[in-house]
Amino acid sequence: MKKDKKVIELDEVVVKFAGDSGDGMQLTGSQFSDTSAFIGNDLSTFPDFPSEIRAPQGTIAGVSGFQVHIGHKEIQTPGDQADVLVAMNPAALKANLRWLKKGATIILDIDNFDNKHYKKAGYIEDPLHDDSLEGYNVLKAPITNLTRSTVKDFEIDTRTADKMRNQFVAGILYWLFNRDLKIGETFLKEKFRKKPELKNANIAVLHSGYNYAETLEAMTATFLVNPAEKQKGLFRNITGNTATSWGLLAAAEKSGRKLFLGSYPITPASEILQELAKMKHLDAITFQAEDEIAGICSAIGASFAGRLGVTSTSGPGLALKGEGIGLAVITELPVVIIDVQRGGPSTGLPTKTEQTDLLQALYGRNGESPCAVLAASTPASCFDFAYMAAKIAIEHMTPVILLTDGYLANGSELWPIPNTEDLPEIVPPLVKDNDIYYLPYDRDPEKLARRWAVPGQEGLRHRIGGLEKADVTGEVSHDPMNHEIMVLTRAEKIERIANKIPEQEVIGSKRGELLVIGWGGTYGALYTAVTELQKEGKSISLAQFNYINPLPRNTKEILKGYKKRIVCELNLGQFSTYLRSKHPQFDYLQYNKVQGLPFMVSELKMKFNEILEEI
Repeated sequence: MKKDKKVIELDEVVVKFAGDSGDGMQLTGSQFSDTSAFIGNDLSTFPDFPSEIRAPQGTIAGVSGFQVHIGHKEIQTPGDQADVLVAMNPAALKANLRWLKKGATIILDIDNFDNKHYKKAGYIEDPLHDDSLEGYNVLKAPITNLTRSTVKDFEIDTRTADKMRNQFVAGILYWLFNRDLKIGETFLKEKFRKKPELKNANIAVLHSGYNYAETLEAMTATFLVNPAEKQKGLFRNITGNTATSWGLLAAAEKSGRKLFLGSYPITPASEILQELAKMKHLDAITFQAEDEIAGICSAIGASFAGRLGVTSTSGPGLALKGEGIGLAVITELPVVIIDVQRGGPSTGLPTKTEQTDLLQALYGRNGESPCAVLAASTPASCFDFAYMAAKIAIEHMTPVILLTDGYLANGSELWPIPNTEDLPEIVPPLVKDNDIYYLPYDRDPEKLARRWAVPGQEGLRHRIGGLEKADVTGEVSHDPMNHEIMVLTRAEKIERIANKIPEQEVIGSKRGELLVIGWGGTYGALYTAVTELQKEGKSISLAQFNYINPLPRNTKEILKGYKKRIVCELNLGQFSTYLRSKHPQFDYLQYNKVQGLPFMVSELKMKFNEILEEI
């Protein structure tokens, strides 16, 4: 019998899905996120993958998680602590219990809570009876057994049936948050459109989970998060890696240059290669190289041939690409290098996020070899900054490094789909055939960019390479004075990019007590912490940098407007070191974190309040 349910309206809620890698928690998290996006909630997600490919089942090392923060209000972070935790085994519970709000709802697959699984998770006592769950609303659901009984008429083996437990969980959550089951059915029909038996079985399990929650006496209240009051337009849920890929495609179309991506697969950047490999119909060419060096060199070759040359990687790969990037610097060819940062050093933490490649991006090459460096700040903004990286590379004839990170790459948010006609123009400095005045290193007087001649153009034969070139003519030169001229010119060319990028914006007053300084993917947490303190009447502002080299022209003017400045970053102080080198007249406080995790809003607010009390 259906029971009357009490509906509680919420402005926001954080849900965490956790289980073994094979439990489908990433899929269920994405499904719940897409459903929330469909009904109009604002959202932000944070997938948390285990580093080990095949960690032992039931162990802490094998726990895979997915956190989603949905809201009626604007959402900028995946949330500090969860309101709801789905834990498919004891290891998932143990790994995530400290990230729960007191009073949170915990949904357990009770079929996996036994001595065998307790031992794998490292429990000494039964967590269901040692008071560790006191204060939480715990739902002990026989998810495994109910899933198996639901699909017994579909002639599906037990192993396959267990992979459908995530849909039982989805059904519970659809009921708990008043979601329309038809949206879930549509998701599964698309997911399994070529496998009708699996499609029908998963839909049956989804309904089974919904019906179970509906008839459970322990669950008397449901929650409703109304649609966000966003501007009208066409939105979609997008991850950072997908947004990066589409930004590059948009830049290629806008510039009239076909896209070439040469890359070696590496976590967490591989999805860029995978996404662009689907885009042959848009004239995108992808090359899965044998190593990182081949990836950058193929991109340089494509750029020499007139394409938009791109390569994607993570920190270890960026190190290997260093010499190739130096070649792009001296040949002055437009190449975009995407670095999706992860925890290091060496192999480090492949599936965790950090901002530890900044100094490598700025200085990690031999000789004086400056590159433009940009950093995206949200999953959706990866589109904008991939586009701008390509624009700068093409119009200034230089390699550009775009820094994202694992948090942005795998996380998602709602993205307003732009009209390509509204995107900034990209004008390649191309040379016409038989231009009798063409010389390889003759430069635009404003940008200092050389012009772009493509092999095969009539009357434009020339050569470029790794040896130093004579100014203007491009002949090989070992003249010391010429070398100094070329080094200074290449450096000045990067500095002049500042004339073509936006001035730095400040969120809050341009004068005050404390300026919070961040860059790249820390934006969501910093923005939320700062704006919440502003609502409390605190004198605090935020400057989040996306253009790193060169810095925006008004950086000095912004920095001098505050009594104190604190630089917050997921490393030991790389941007603060850079700012000290560029603007040494100011003092900089630091707040650093290197745990492979993003900032929490609560920890930031605590630190900012400490500083404000001292002023």
